Amino acid sequence: MDASKEPKDRFVSMWHFSQNYFINNDVSVTLEQEFKWFCQGQSGLGPYWDHVLGYWKASLDRPHKVFFFKYEDLKKDTLYYVKKLAEFTEKSFSMEEEAQGVPEEIVARCHFKSLSSFEVNKSGRHHGFTPGITNSAFFRKGEIGDWKNLLTEDMAKAIDQITQEKFQSLGLTFSD
Repeated sequence: MDASKEPKDRFVSMWHFSQNYFINNDVSVTLEQEFKWFCQGQSGLGPYWDHVLGYWKASLDRPHKVFFFKYEDLKKDTLYYVKKLAEFTEKSFSMEEEAQGVPEEIVARCHFKSLSSFEVNKSGRHHGFTPGITNSAFFRKGEIGDWKNLLTEDMAKAIDQITQEKFQSLGLTFSD
């Protein structure tokens, strides 16, 4: 399963998250340096475009094994994707569950605002691959298009150009 995010928003999310990591480890990296690494496929989480393409190709080759969807689509119609994910995992909702509003309850409980409001996500600390990072670092805005508040026009164009070069021939598109 892969939930891909529009590349410009993905970069901005990664930038904000990495700032929490860097501050916690007394490291300073500029937006411009992080941007350069992202465009070169050398960011801390690896080459974004290769990652997305790997899952996209796998979803085309093995549609019963890999469920590929875009974050933007999930935000537009969350209930639809919760039901599709249930079907994909062979755990479809029963008619009784549908009638009781179980899918809608899952959407409400898993909503960004709901999850980010849990005390553990406000004040807890992560001890896994990013030890010492506050759990709140994993929750920023959850909004589409926030890249417009950080990236310059040239940065946005550069990411769009790379995205088009990497994805267009395979029919994978992202819209603003």
